[in-house]
Order: sequence, then structure tokens, then C-alpha cells
Amino acid sequence: MIFRDTLRMAVQDVRSHGSRSLLTVLGIIIGVAAVVLMTGVGKSMEGVILGQINTLGPTTIALWPGANGPEGGGGAFNADYKSITMRDIDALKQLQSVTSVAPIIIISEPASYGREKADASVTGTTPDYYNNGSIEVTSGRFHDQSDEQGVRPVAVIGSDIERDLFNGQDPLGKRIDIGGRRYTVIGVLKSVGTQFFQNMDTRIIIPFATAKAVKQRDYVDMATMLATGDIDFSVADVEYLLRKRHNVVSPISDPTKNDDFLVRTAQQAQDILGTVSLALTIFITMIASVSLVVGGIGIMNIMLVSVTERTREIGLRKALGATQWNILMQFLVEAVVVTVLGALIGVVIGILFDAIIVFVASRFLSTYHFGLNPIAITISVLMAIGVGLGFGLYPARKAAILDPITALRYE
Repeated sequence: MIFRDTLRMAVQDVRSHGSRSLLTVLGIIIGVAAVVLMTGVGKSMEGVILGQINTLGPTTIALWPGANGPEGGGGAFNADYKSITMRDIDALKQLQSVTSVAPIIIISEPASYGREKADASVTGTTPDYYNNGSIEVTSGRFHDQSDEQGVRPVAVIGSDIERDLFNGQDPLGKRIDIGGRRYTVIGVLKSVGTQFFQNMDTRIIIPFATAKAVKQRDYVDMATMLATGDIDFSVADVEYLLRKRHNVVSPISDPTKNDDFLVRTAQQAQDILGTVSLALTIFITMIASVSLVVGGIGIMNIMLVSVTERTREIGLRKALGATQWNILMQFLVEAVVVTVLGALIGVVIGILFDAIIVFVASRFLSTYHFGLNPIAITISVLMAIGVGLGFGLYPARKAAILDPITALRYE
């Protein structure tokens, strides 16, 4: 009953000084809104990236050439590195732990049909490539082993390529020009949008044998494969084979230090993303805590002013029997009410701006959806309440220890 009365009095006082209370918690509002907005954007981007990662499938393994040592740039794969050869691909196909090994050669050439031109990502790969990802056709077919064996100049094109080159015409059977060579269109890929920040609808897939004949080389730019059992075991098997074939020796403390290749799975990418997301949330929360502290200082100042303005009220309450605890709780609850109000306003503002960003971003990135981080929001609100308690304690204690006789005489 006493707490309910105290809460009612606190709310009434906040309402009677609405403008002052709002300005007092401006720092709280900004801090909480910043946390809600930035973690919401982070959650949305995490969803975009996870969606792209999941297109690989839970058993898909990706292999890139590269170098972890000084020559390779300290841990980043290098697309121009020539460490993965066709002999490596043949050796990988002999492993029992992986299947559907698909080597990939990238051809950087523009595509055209008549007067129409399009920027395309031309990928030369085997039919196994289609099994290793969520790839479908809306019309026509994929290329098959007969196309590989015959080194046929056929192409499966992305939906954007179909639109840019054919503008509503049926592309099947038409011959497009890629780097001065003619390819017959045999299929159109289903639109999948952006994956790993690359527009996959601008792909043109040709047989690996055809791409190899064009490039005249014995190394690949990438490879994908499927694990037949435990994916971690399959990754370890692939890494062991390539280290043995490439005579790679690394210290036990860092077995990947001298690798001239990079092996990744969807789960590894998710783990890395989760770590980055957690670090980002902590960083944003720490930055926002500065605004909360600033807001807390404002609350303490305004509560001290409130104590001074209500000195006679405090003296009268004490004369009527109110204890120091009653007075302490009155002003402490008032400080918490103000901070909770600011936190709730901050949450609403953060969600509103997050929704605006989603509305704009979704026009450019179709997989960008509204997202919130409930944990970060909860932490920010609890921090705001903690700030109210911490910075409201001193003014509340000052009010509680006032001498009632002196307070009643205060003008």
C-alpha cells in the first residue's frame, strides 16, 4: 500500500513537470534509442548474411586458393593464387569423406546479345556444382556430363542476364557472345538475389571443360563439395590431404599458419558472424552507456532541484510521521520512474528509426528484413533503471536526512 502510494506520488510529480522531466532524461532517450537502432540494424544484417550462408547448405564445404603466411597477406585468401590444381581436385574426389567435388574457373568477360550488353560473372564448373547449393532453373535445363565430355559452348544464365540481354524474349536456344565466343543458352536460373554481397542473378554458368579450354590452365579459382558424414571430420580430411600434397608444415599451436588454401563451411561462417555480432552489441552498448551516464547526471541535478523546491513538503511529511525510509523511497522511485519513462521513449524511437531504415534498405536489398535484439534492448533498459537508482540515491538521501523543523522553516 505504501509503495503504491509512493509510486502514484512519483508519477504525479513527473506529470506536473512534464517538460522538465523530458529534458532531464534526454540522455537516457538518446542512449537507449541508439542501442535499439544499432543492434536492430545489426540483427537485420545478420539475418541477411545468415540467409546467404545458409544457401550453401549444412554439408557444403567451400575451398579457395590462398596463403596464410606473409606472402598471402596474413590470413586472407587470394583469388589469384594458383595453389589448387586439377591434380588436387582429382585427389579430393578420391576421399571417402567428401563427394560432389565441383572445381570452378572464373572468366572475367562481358556478355552480349546483338546490341544488348550485360556485366556478367561467368563461372565454369561441373554439374556437381548445382548439387552443392540451392540452385534451380525456371526454364530450360542445367548443363550435364554430355556437355562436359563434348566441351560444348552452352550456358545457363541468371535472371538479370535474361532481362538485360533479351528483354522479355525467350532466351532458350539463342546464342550469346562471351569474350568473343558464342554460347547457346540452355537454361535460366531462378532468381536468388544477393549472396555474400554479390548479385548471383548476373551469373552465367558454362561447362568446366569449356572454361578450361578457354583459359588454358591447370589451376582453379575455387571448389565446392559435400561432406558425406560429420562435416568437421570432412574438413579435417580435406585440410590434411592438401597439406600433405603441398608439403605444408605449420607449428602445432597454429596448424593453419602456413596453409596455401582456405577451407570454410556454413557453420564456421555462422560462428564467426555470431562472435562479431556479440562484440558489436557489447561495443554499441558501451558507447550508449556514455549517454546514459550523461542522462544520469541530469537526473541527479534535477532531483537536487526538486528536493530544494519541496523542502517544506518534506518537513511536513516528517512532522506527520513519515520516516527517513519513506522520504528516501519517494524520491528514489521518482528518479526510477523518470528513467523508465526515458527508456521506453528511447525504445519506441529506436524501433521507429529501425523501421524507416528497413523500408529504405529493402528496396535495394530484398533479403533485408526488420530485426530487433531483445537482449540488447533489455540490457539497455536495465542499465537505464540502474542509472536512475545510482544517480537518484544521493538526492533521495539528502531529502531523507533533512531536519523536519529546519525544513518547515524553509522559505
